[in-house]
Amino acid sequence: MFQIQLSEEINAPKDVVWDVITNTQYYSLWNPFVVACESTFEVGAPIHMQVRVMPSKVRPQTETIFQNIEGELLEYGINAPLGALSSIRQHKLTSTDSGSTKYESVFRLKGWFSPVVGLFLGAQLNRGFNDMTAGIVSRSLEVYANKKS
Repeated sequence: MFQIQLSEEINAPKDVVWDVITNTQYYSLWNPFVVACESTFEVGAPIHMQVRVMPSKVRPQTETIFQNIEGELLEYGINAPLGALSSIRQHKLTSTDSGSTKYESVFRLKGWFSPVVGLFLGAQLNRGFNDMTAGIVSRSLEVYANKKS
C-alpha cells in the first residue's frame, strides 16, 4: 500500500472550502497538480482530470466518484482489473469550533502493482498532493476574503 495523508486548518468556513474543491472551472488558477477537472460529482459518475504528475507533462486521468457527502466528503478513485491497482482520493472537511475548516487530504493506492507506482511516482505524487493542498488553502482564503469585503 502507498498512502499520502495531509491535514491543514483553513481560516475559512467549510462551505467556502467545499466550493473551491467542487468549482472546477477555476482549477487552472490555483491547482498546479490537477490543472483541469470536469465532473457532476454524482456517485458513480466519472471525474475527468488533467493531472501534472511529472512537472513538465500533463496527462488525462479519469476516475469514478465513490462518495459525495455535500460539504463534508468527496471520494473518488479507480479499481483496475485483477486487483492490480485501486486508488482512493478523499477530500474531507470538518468545521472547527473557531469557525475555520479542518481539511484532510487522503490518497491511498492498494493492489499488487501499488509498490511499483509508489517507487516510480511516489515523490511526484507527494509533491502534487502537497501543492494541491496548498492551493486549496490559498484559494479558500482568497475566496473568503473577497466574500467578506
